[in-house]
Amino acid sequence: MSEISTKPYMIRAIHQWCVDSGYTPYLAVAVLDDNVKVPHEFVKDGEIVLNIGYGATKDLDLGNDWIMFSARFGGVAREIIVPVGAVISIFARETGTGMSFPPEATTPPTEPPLSPTPTDGTTDRAKSRAKLQVIK
Repeated sequence: MSEISTKPYMIRAIHQWCVDSGYTPYLAVAVLDDNVKVPHEFVKDGEIVLNIGYGATKDLDLGNDWIMFSARFGGVAREIIVPVGAVISIFARETGTGMSFPPEATTPPTEPPLSPTPTDGTTDRAKSRAKLQVIK
C-alpha cells in the first residue's frame, strides 16, 4: 500500500489559514497537459495563478485528487478542474506566505466528475449553513 500524499491536506490548511487571516488564497498551477482545465488564454510560461478565495469562486471543492470550482474570467463564468498534482504553490496574495510543492504527474488515479456543481443544485457549504429564525 502506498503512502497517502500530504499535499491536498497542506493545500486545504494554507487555504483555511488565508481565509481565517483575512488574506486572499492564490493557487499557482503548472499547465502541462489536458488534465488541467483552465482558461488557456490566461496561462503564461506554462503556469496560471488562480484566486481561490470564496468571494472569487463558486462551489469550491479542495479534494484529495482534484480542485474544482467555477470562476469568472473577463466576466465569463468558467469551470476550473485542476489535478492536485499540478499545484505548485498556494500562498496569500497580500504577504506571499504559503507553501510550494515539487511538480508531480498530473494524472490522478480517478477521473474528475463532469462538473464541479452538485447534481441537486446545492453545495456542501449551503447545506451546512445555520439558519436564523426570529423567535418571539
